[in-house]
Amino acid sequence: MTTVSQRTALTPRHLTRTGERLSFIYLERCTVHRDANAITAEDADGTTHIPSATIGTLLLGPGTRITHQAMSVLGETGAAVAWVGEQGVRYYAGGRALTRSSALAEAQAVQWANVRSRLAVARAMYRLRFPDEDPAGLTRHGLLGREGRRVKDCYRAQAARTGIRWHGRKYTPGDFAAGDPVNQAITAAAQCMYGIAHAVVASLGCSPALGFVHSGHELSFVLDIADLYKTEIGIPLAFDIAAEDEEDVASRTRRALRDRINETSLLDRCVDDIKHLLLQDDGPGPAVSGDHDVVTLQSDGGRKVAAGRNYGETTDSDEDEAMLW
Repeated sequence: MTTVSQRTALTPRHLTRTGERLSFIYLERCTVHRDANAITAEDADGTTHIPSATIGTLLLGPGTRITHQAMSVLGETGAAVAWVGEQGVRYYAGGRALTRSSALAEAQAVQWANVRSRLAVARAMYRLRFPDEDPAGLTRHGLLGREGRRVKDCYRAQAARTGIRWHGRKYTPGDFAAGDPVNQAITAAAQCMYGIAHAVVASLGCSPALGFVHSGHELSFVLDIADLYKTEIGIPLAFDIAAEDEEDVASRTRRALRDRINETSLLDRCVDDIKHLLLQDDGPGPAVSGDHDVVTLQSDGGRKVAAGRNYGETTDSDEDEAMLW
């Protein structure tokens, strides 16, 4: 039998395009191994073969074990791997970004580094959350004030809809039980949404730390993305769960949110929203063409030249010609 070390590593040209892959596969309570260029999932019901090149992101839930050989083939085929909670609700760790391109990471850095474009992205985030308002012209302080009022209005509206007595948002870090049932449900929903956003941000190769609304934390961008769905999904669902029963609201909220995520294809939507925010056609970010795995070298004036070439002996005319790449 051919050993793993004797197999030829796959190149990007052999890989299935991202758009043609399954967005993610979730596995739990099984052992993940390798058979040729496929991974296998073995549990009490038998063994399932999954072509590794068809996987966008492999989510490993509770009770999973994965072998070194399985991780090797997933790395060769460019699949991302994330260790998550039940049904992908929480994100614990990641095994590399899905993309081999730095395009989104570079676009994020460019948009973040410029004060004006950073504010433009923050306004775009506000539009995604509240499409009935146009935040054009609002300062950062104005955005924060407007967002705060909209969230308070959402709390009051959901309380009126569900008949829950609302005394305001209260959360004590490190003391989850200090809040009333509806506040516990809101906190549980928020924590789950942070995990979901973290998984998507990591799989796209973006920096979790470079936020456009939040700042100063290693997960600032994750908090930005999770907040996009707060008033639409997280808060209404939390009030629904608390209105049904005040017992065990945290675990019930997590399960309900897990089901809502699957029903609404939220992971796919998250990916589209991040790309829209960072790769705006009218923004100053770099142009991106597809999911190409292309390495270039940076030159003067923001120009890029072909990699794999020694520029130590080029003439000025050769260098100028290379700049046109």
